[in-house]
Amino acid sequence: MSRAAPKPRSVARLAAVQALYQMEVSGVGAEAVIREFNEHRFDRDLPDEAAEGQTLAAADEAFFADLVRGVVANQRQIDTAVAKRLASGWRLERIDATVRAMLRAGAYELTHRADVPTEVAIDEYVELAKSFFAGPEPGFVNGALDAVAQDVRAG
Repeated sequence: MSRAAPKPRSVARLAAVQALYQMEVSGVGAEAVIREFNEHRFDRDLPDEAAEGQTLAAADEAFFADLVRGVVANQRQIDTAVAKRLASGWRLERIDATVRAMLRAGAYELTHRADVPTEVAIDEYVELAKSFFAGPEPGFVNGALDAVAQDVRAG
């Protein structure tokens, strides 16, 4: 049985997490990483001969760029919103860089993308966390983003 292709926004979220992580560890800027993803990672043929004629899942490239630019432009506000909901004594800098990228992207959607339903934003990043981690991280992402949503989308 073949699995359904990921939705373009799901692919964009994964790419945004990867881009934010890459920016943090390498120091490359948002525009450079957006350009790299658009030119070299999205809708490219798979290199393996066995996958000839297949392409990587299509991404919503505009949504991807908005996530990356939005997190960068609003990082202080986003970090404050997330840090406020961490357990006492925890600092955002102490969290795994991949988890931090997920929290920042998810918090950006919750604070700046009213067109994205709360449940969708949270569920998407929890699923991403599950694909990266087998431990407590998905639950942590769920709890942190749910708390941010309560703060910014109440009412």
